[in-house]
Amino acid sequence: MSFSGNVKEELRNKYPKSRHCMLAELAGIVSTEGVIQGDFHNLVLSTDNIILIEKYATLVKEIFHFDISKPLGKGNCLKILEALKFDLDEIKKIVESSNNAACEIKGCIVNGMLIQQDCCKRAFLRGTFLAVGTVSDPNKSYHLELVCLNERQAKQVQKTIDFFKLDAKIVQRKNHHVVYLKEGSQVSDFLNIVEAYNSLLALENVRILKDMRNSVNRKVNCETANISKTVNAAVRQIEDIEFIIDTIGLDKIPKQLKDIAVVRMDNPDMSLKGLGDLLDPPVGKSGVNHRLRKISVIADDLRAKQCDI
Repeated sequence: MSFSGNVKEELRNKYPKSRHCMLAELAGIVSTEGVIQGDFHNLVLSTDNIILIEKYATLVKEIFHFDISKPLGKGNCLKILEALKFDLDEIKKIVESSNNAACEIKGCIVNGMLIQQDCCKRAFLRGTFLAVGTVSDPNKSYHLELVCLNERQAKQVQKTIDFFKLDAKIVQRKNHHVVYLKEGSQVSDFLNIVEAYNSLLALENVRILKDMRNSVNRKVNCETANISKTVNAAVRQIEDIEFIIDTIGLDKIPKQLKDIAVVRMDNPDMSLKGLGDLLDPPVGKSGVNHRLRKISVIADDLRAKQCDI
């Protein structure tokens, strides 16, 4: 099962304790997947998502004490689930429809009275995510989205998410408006908001492992760069010393420079500190570096003189 499927499977068994939060979660579902039949007398859910169907049925039973366990449809294809017979005023308690003659309440915004409290906002987002939400595998990327049918609905979802100090964005994709979160920390916070705690822990474990890998990679890259820099410097130093030997010989340069040149030639892979320890008396890293730079200047001067000739 995908990570998104695991999140929804976890939320399947997450039910609010209070009736007002149950209504808020139900509102999140019916505002995105609800259909009205028979002149606003029958509210049904149009979906083939079994997790959503079971959640919807349980919420309706708990809220209205109405058993809708029998699905409508052919064979094993659960596409439409009968709900309750509502009148228009009852439906308006759940959603705010802009068209009284509409046969669908998909795309309607939820009645603001249902999502005033923090707990109800959480429940509303949980229902909305179950209906139209997806979240990517954190091993690949961090991306969570909720696909709304229009801008008005998307802005309500965005506003509810942002209430919890997140920064949800909206993008239009064909005929839909998608509310999305991209950063790992924000996806993690959203899972916390809808109370998908097991999925939250799974995502955080992935984030920790990724951070550790990135930290190790940065350290390795840094060490590799330092090693490469050290090796390149040693190669240049040896080339300079060999050039001096071939032109004027080491006896023509100051004794301090000759001593470090001999030590470097005998120990091409040794660090500057190691080279300094071999001198008598020992010399610090900065002193060794200073002497090798002087050797480099002498070699460059000799090369320049050869070019003049």
